[in-house]
Order: sequence, then C-alpha cells, then structure tokens
Amino acid sequence: MTDRRNYELSITVNGVDRRAKTEVRASLADFLRDTLGLTGTHLGCEHGVCGACTVLVDDMAVRSCLVLAVQTDGRQVTTVEGFAAADGTLHPIQESFARNHALQCGFCTPGFLATVSEYLAEQPDASEAEVRERLAGNLCRCTGYQNIVDAVMELAKQTDGDLA
Repeated sequence: MTDRRNYELSITVNGVDRRAKTEVRASLADFLRDTLGLTGTHLGCEHGVCGACTVLVDDMAVRSCLVLAVQTDGRQVTTVEGFAAADGTLHPIQESFARNHALQCGFCTPGFLATVSEYLAEQPDASEAEVRERLAGNLCRCTGYQNIVDAVMELAKQTDGDLA
C-alpha cells in the first residue's frame, strides 16, 4: 500500500525559508517543480543517469530525482533559479557558459551549473581531463561538450574556488 501521508517540510531554497506540505514519497525534483513552482530543475531520465535534475543540497550536487523531499528538511537547497543575483546579474558560471557558447537548448544546463559549482569549489585548479571526468555524469545532446569544458576551464583559470 502506498504511503500518502503528508509531511510539513521546512527548507531554505535559494536563500528563502520555505514551509510546505509534501507527500512522504515525493522526490525533491517533484517538490521543487510542483509544490514550489521552481521549474528550472529539469527531469530527464528520472533514474539519476542524465544529471538534468542536479541541484545543490548544502552545497553538494545531488540528483533531485533520487532524493526524497523529506530528506532535505532543515537543509539548504540551491536550484538554477538561485544562481543569478536578485537584480538579474548572472553568476560567474552562467556568464562563462554564455561566453563560451556552452549551452544550446538549455535542458541540461541547470544540472551542469550545479555540478560545476560544487566541483570548482572542491577542485579550483582542475585539469581538462579532470573536468571531463567530473562532467561525465551530466548528459548533453546538443553541444558536444567541448564548449562546456572550455567554460569550466575558463572559470578554473580565473578563480581559486570562490565563485560568489
């Protein structure tokens, strides 16, 4: 029998404290999209393979299709909507992706941004081979990856891991 009990969830999403009820079996991706209306988190495979749904939970990149929303109670979640400043100024990762033509249709981009954010915070002096290995878990059907790698390498040269 499916458990349909509701749970009162209290999390910080993109710097804003949020409280909402959710079914205990709801994924974080569904909670963000359907309950909070944050549709920038994209669902591709819904099996954790494509990376399109990747968000940051306490600054760690996670596949939101594989995490239950209730597992994020009391935690901080950053979605693609939280990358740009309130005035619309793009985050350095977004600027680099735009400058390097590292996006086309944009479906995979939110997941790449979250993955890159975590990675460069951990490994700001990454080599191209290391970047390619880290990004292998995010699938893109449009760009051929070179421009994405170029964007990340540009960032790695400009920063010491501080992308704020």
